Amino acid sequence: MRKYEAVFIFLPNEEEKRVQVLERFKGIIEADGAITNIDEWGTRKLAYLIDDIAEGYYVLINFEGTPEVIKELDRVARISDSIMRHMITREDE
Repeated sequence: MRKYEAVFIFLPNEEEKRVQVLERFKGIIEADGAITNIDEWGTRKLAYLIDDIAEGYYVLINFEGTPEVIKELDRVARISDSIMRHMITREDE
């Protein structure tokens, strides 16, 4: 398994949806991998407006997984209304 890092920017005022989506991500990762760290950065100002919103809630997840896990995380992030932006990158060995 390879090591990955994922950053998700959630809408700032939707805590219930954020918790639900994070639990779903944890389930996807742990089904075929392992989470090494979850770091919630909290609400921060965005560099530019996204849909007229100036702030976002940042969450960083470090994990090990397979390419199938990445595809599923990307798919779920794209269809989740509470996520404004996301990025998943592979960490160097």
